[in-house]
Amino acid sequence: MLHKAISSLDPPQGRLVDLACGIGSLRNSKYLVKYALTLQDVEDAQRLRHLAFRAKRGVNLDPQALDRDEFDDRCIHVLIRNISSGELVCCFRLMVLSGGMELNNTYSAKYYGLSNLRSFDRPMVEMGRFCIRPGIADPAIMRLAWGAMAKFVDENGVEMLFGCSSFEGIDVESHLDAFALLRERHLAPKRWLPKVKAPRVFRFGSLLRNRKANRRAAMLKMPPLLKSYLGMGGWVSDHAVVDRDLSTLHVFTGLEISSIPRRRARLLRALAL
Repeated sequence: MLHKAISSLDPPQGRLVDLACGIGSLRNSKYLVKYALTLQDVEDAQRLRHLAFRAKRGVNLDPQALDRDEFDDRCIHVLIRNISSGELVCCFRLMVLSGGMELNNTYSAKYYGLSNLRSFDRPMVEMGRFCIRPGIADPAIMRLAWGAMAKFVDENGVEMLFGCSSFEGIDVESHLDAFALLRERHLAPKRWLPKVKAPRVFRFGSLLRNRKANRRAAMLKMPPLLKSYLGMGGWVSDHAVVDRDLSTLHVFTGLEISSIPRRRARLLRALAL
């Protein structure tokens, strides 16, 4: 499946075959980054996703169950393993687009109206299903994941990253400070702002106009992946989708590569060495 997904890509994305070989050298003292190149690799990622997204909240505790959907066959799957044990500790998937005209075929387009982004005419990547094995809290994993993304972006001329950033649970009240902070500081530029499409949403952009965010409380609730996006100049939709399937509230998140502060860009590239 993955071989087909990679080999069918046109330049510059076609260079992913070479990158899939080279990224195996991206590691630190404990972890190694690789692309999934076999069906077993993909299933390992799907099994970890099930543990992180479903078993963690008590839905289907079978350790061999898989989280998979129709987008997996069109994505490149990135795996981070513990070098000594071989255990998969982190995974995420990447869907490469030549530009905004291909957005309708993405996971995000199931939940958000992305017509404003269709005019973006440069390479884009949807990053999705990011997860870290439950019970592991090692910041080195997140750093290595972003190092892998920096390498991918540089070698493939990517100009925008986007995806869905998820808050655990669907209790809006417990996340109000985080949403208020997003409304105050991190809403998408109007030219890119996603429109409402999902049937159940929380419109924090309009509903929280009079709420002043408690920054400390907001940051405690902010998902780590979203914090990373925002720290690089990322932005979000003005509403959160209520996803009952995964029991999350998620916001569309975008990051234009050209807007990443120079110091942060240097740090990311250093992680990719």
